Amino acid sequence: MNSGAGSAGDAGTRNGPGRRRFLGVLAGATAAGAMSSAAACASSAPQDQERPDRARRGAASSAAHRPRRERQLFLGTYTSQEGGGSGIGLATYDEETGRVTGTGTLTGVPDPSYLALHPSGRTLYAVNEREKGGVTAVALSPSGKHEVLGTRDTGGAGPCHLSVHPGGRWLLSANYRSGSVAVHPVSKSGAPGERTDLVTHSAPPPGPGQEGPHAHQIITSPDGRHVLAVDLGNDTVYTYRLDEKAGTLKRVSYSSLRPGAGPRHLTFHPSGRYAYLANEVDNTVVVCTYDPSSGRLGPGEPQSTGTGEGTSYPAQIVVTREGRFAFLANRGHNSIARYAIERGGAGLRLLGTVEVGGDFPRHLAFSPSQRLLFTANQKSSSVSVFRVDASSGELTLTEKPFAAPVAVCALPL
Repeated sequence: MNSGAGSAGDAGTRNGPGRRRFLGVLAGATAAGAMSSAAACASSAPQDQERPDRARRGAASSAAHRPRRERQLFLGTYTSQEGGGSGIGLATYDEETGRVTGTGTLTGVPDPSYLALHPSGRTLYAVNEREKGGVTAVALSPSGKHEVLGTRDTGGAGPCHLSVHPGGRWLLSANYRSGSVAVHPVSKSGAPGERTDLVTHSAPPPGPGQEGPHAHQIITSPDGRHVLAVDLGNDTVYTYRLDEKAGTLKRVSYSSLRPGAGPRHLTFHPSGRYAYLANEVDNTVVVCTYDPSSGRLGPGEPQSTGTGEGTSYPAQIVVTREGRFAFLANRGHNSIARYAIERGGAGLRLLGTVEVGGDFPRHLAFSPSQRLLFTANQKSSSVSVFRVDASSGELTLTEKPFAAPVAVCALPL
């Protein structure tokens, strides 16, 4: 989840028609040391009354910059599927231990299968993955009393992914079943306005075994110049330019994968020169070059997902901010493939796989510090949390997976 919702690999887990379901210890010691030192100075030099005050101010500053251990976690699910949730799952997680604690549910958001955050951090967006697709905005409150701002029609069926343009003024979404992408303006309150554009992927023709286009993801390139839409049905990545005044998309190029690849999720290297594409249908991952002038991707040779023969429905690939490691969710294999990124982003070297401790890991997400990696395990209705070793790329499961109904997206803040 990708990036977003599932496709071929989700067939056994969906209801409804069609292929898809409509679905800080150190900081504390420093502060304590500062106060002890200040107290000693005060006793030995009582004539300097300002030193204790300065020490107290320094200790308070250290405490203010201490990493927060308890942070918010939002969970996407299917509300119309048997055993699913009743809205967006609310939880907290401990940045040190990885322990997740449920805090409730935000109801009134149907089938929120993918979640995204506004750049301001004040608004959460969810797709409503139904026959009549929608996008819903939620105003976030520090008190936890979050408010649903409203829902807008995406103009298509089964939206499975959405993202916010870096400027924060436009909301982009991908309709899987109808193979289209939509644009909505974002108001000052964070609520989406009436749709300003809807583009259907009509060419090239669908790949083997596909009945039509299936838009699976829509993101903005790191340079902000292009919007890229990944289409599983057409084995194609489309590149658009967004008119930031009108909110319309103009196609400027496209890149085709080999027939039957089934591209699902795209992630850029921090340099912006390369991107990594998870192909769901043919069970591969591909390194792509990125041309900033045209926005076109240049796909390289397909590489192994570390799962052996057959397909494992790879779902999503994420990259560390330093650009040293990449991690790929393998749903059928119930694993995360680990890769070392080489040659400045031009190469991936498979290091091995790690079991997720759950069934059908559909979505991966780093915590903001990237010390933790979350997997949303759809079929086991659970969320696993891994500790990430920044020097080696090793993943260590922190605790027993957290129970969450039909978890298909995890968004840690």
